Amino acid sequence: MPIVNVNDNAPEKIVANGQTTLHEEVATKLRELIYNGELADESRVPEKGLCERFGISRTPLREALKVLAREGLISLLPNRGARIVKLMPSDIDEVFPVMGALEAVAGEAACEKISEDGIAEIRALHYQMALHHTRGERAEYFACNQMIHEKILAAADNPTLSQVYKSLSLRIRRARYMANIPKERWDQAMAEHAVILETLAARDGAKLGALLKTHLLNKSEVVKATIRENES
Repeated sequence: MPIVNVNDNAPEKIVANGQTTLHEEVATKLRELIYNGELADESRVPEKGLCERFGISRTPLREALKVLAREGLISLLPNRGARIVKLMPSDIDEVFPVMGALEAVAGEAACEKISEDGIAEIRALHYQMALHHTRGERAEYFACNQMIHEKILAAADNPTLSQVYKSLSLRIRRARYMANIPKERWDQAMAEHAVILETLAARDGAKLGALLKTHLLNKSEVVKATIRENES
């Protein structure tokens, strides 16, 4: 894989916003570069170029790299900097079933705790997502999709659950949204979401938990197929 020349991009200074530290802000930006493919799988992290681009010293950058290493997004190489971790089908097999189980727990709890206003917010997002699906707007569809899952997770009102789910989600988020979803599977996913919404509104926790788990496992097969295609 080629190393990304980040100096081709316009400068984008990073500063702490008062609520987060500088290295946390840098970590957030690095995740975006990994998710959008600007820092490609197996490429070296160009530390000097990133420091120049963000207007920072090496200290906050290296602290940010330690954060991403704990999340499984990069590997730290002794005396050789850092490299973007390549996603493998085995990573999906490892992480998705655990995330599916967590989503099942979140769905059951959300049915007990979510307010009617909360259901209305998710319903509005669902309709917006359906519009993007109709128009074939994949990026916008995935953004709404992510917000729906995040709102169900938040409605469970379980900080430990949210923390564990987030840490796993960061590892494979790029895979979920780079997946080349066939039209048939995309239509199926949209239909699954319609049933998820109806079940949430009915507050059927057991059914919603099972639906969310199956929905995520169905997505895992598409993601693994995309990874294999990229390897060939």
